Amino acid sequence: MTFPRLKAFICVLLLIGGLSLVGIWGVATIGTRLAHGSNVEHAAGVIVHIGPGMDFVLKTASGQVLDFQCAAHCRASPGHLQRHYREKAHTDVYYVDVRQGAKQILEVVDVD
Repeated sequence: MTFPRLKAFICVLLLIGGLSLVGIWGVATIGTRLAHGSNVEHAAGVIVHIGPGMDFVLKTASGQVLDFQCAAHCRASPGHLQRHYREKAHTDVYYVDVRQGAKQILEVVDVD
């Protein structure tokens, strides 16, 4: 008598777990595109330098150094950038790669 109830409990538990994983995967892949747009790229690392006008340099885990410019529509505060710089905190940057002739400009959309 208890075996069918245990079996039903396990099935419900697996169903809830599976639906949760699908939901988390969907938010992780589609959520950033909904929030920032479809042409936005992502970089993660540590801020190594902050320049004038909230421009900053980010060093990724692979050692790549990226120079970002905060545009007018940038959703980052100077205090937030300074805190990440002081604490050497992990920083996620969402940006748009804009080419002006041969020069590559990485315009920041959001920093977290």
